[in-house]
Amino acid sequence: MKNNSELQIDVQNAIKWEPLLNAAEIGVTAKDGIISLTGIVDSYAKKMEAENAAKKVIGVRALVENIEVKIPNSWSKTDAEIATDVLNALKSNWTNPKETIKVKVENGWITLEGNVIWNYQKDAAKNAIHYLNGVKGVTNNIKIKAETRDAIEKKDVENALKRSAIDDRDIEVAVSGTTVSLTGSVNSWYQKEEAGRIAWNTPGIWRVDNDLAVEHKYFLG
Repeated sequence: MKNNSELQIDVQNAIKWEPLLNAAEIGVTAKDGIISLTGIVDSYAKKMEAENAAKKVIGVRALVENIEVKIPNSWSKTDAEIATDVLNALKSNWTNPKETIKVKVENGWITLEGNVIWNYQKDAAKNAIHYLNGVKGVTNNIKIKAETRDAIEKKDVENALKRSAIDDRDIEVAVSGTTVSLTGSVNSWYQKEEAGRIAWNTPGIWRVDNDLAVEHKYFLG
C-alpha cells in the first residue's frame, strides 16, 4: 500500500535512474495512482523514456503526460529532412516492410500509416524513429492485417501468459474472430502492457482489446 507522496517519490526516482534523463526537467505529481508528468525536454526520446520509466513503477494506474519537446536550434531540421531521416531509418530496420508504411511529417510531428502483418512490426516502425533529431512526436496509425487464416485458440493465448513472468491468475482471455480481449486485473501498468504484447504475438490476430485494470491500494497522505 502506498500513499500519494510515496508513489510520487518512486516515480521521481525511476526517472532519475534513467541515464538519458535529467530529473530536474520533469515534474511529477501523484493522486490515487494517477501520475502526471510535466516539463520540457530537448528530444522525443527523452519524452518516451520518462513515460516508460513511470509506467514501470508499481502502483501507477494511469498516466497523464504533458511533457513538451522543444528542439534546440542546433538540432532543428525541416520537415523534408526529417521525412528523409525517417524513411532511411525504416529502410535500415529489417523488421519493417517499408513498402507498406507511409510517412507524413508536419512541424516535426510524424504520422505513420499503412498495414503490417505483425504488431511487433508496428512497434518496430515507431521505435526506429524515436532517436532521430528534430522529432517532436509520433502518431502510429499503422494497422495489423495478418495473412494467416488459422483460427485463434484461446488456450494458446492463456498458455503464453502462463509462461511469462506475469501473474495471470486474474486475467480472463476471450477470442472472437481475429480479436483477443483481455479483462480482469494485474498489479502494474508494466504487466498490463506485457500481457497485451504477448496477446499480440498470437498468429492471425488483427486486434487486441486490453481492458485489464491495474489494481493497487492507496491511502491518503
